[in-house]
Amino acid sequence: MHITFTPMRLDKDLTLEKQGEVLFINGEAFDFSPLPEGYILPRAAVACDWLISDVTRADGALQMTLILPHGALAPHETLFPAPMTLTTDGPVDLPPFDSPAFETEEAQR
Repeated sequence: MHITFTPMRLDKDLTLEKQGEVLFINGEAFDFSPLPEGYILPRAAVACDWLISDVTRADGALQMTLILPHGALAPHETLFPAPMTLTTDGPVDLPPFDSPAFETEEAQR
């Protein structure tokens, strides 16, 4: 599963978990296993605000683009996220929402 990200300033959390060809986005399951090789699942056919592209299957791998929310002081790795290739099941480590220093200051308020 190949995921690219488009960073966006949002005060919302994003969690991802992969289980086979099911992607859990904030706990909601999206099963892409029925998508055949070479086919395109239009963005409009998936009821998910985080998905901003069609979903395709090329060379056996699912490909999609998701919004990556970030805070006001997000680090470089969040503002310019690298694409991810998910090969194992489980929670997906996403870039940090904000810089660690900013998150610590906010928690102390």
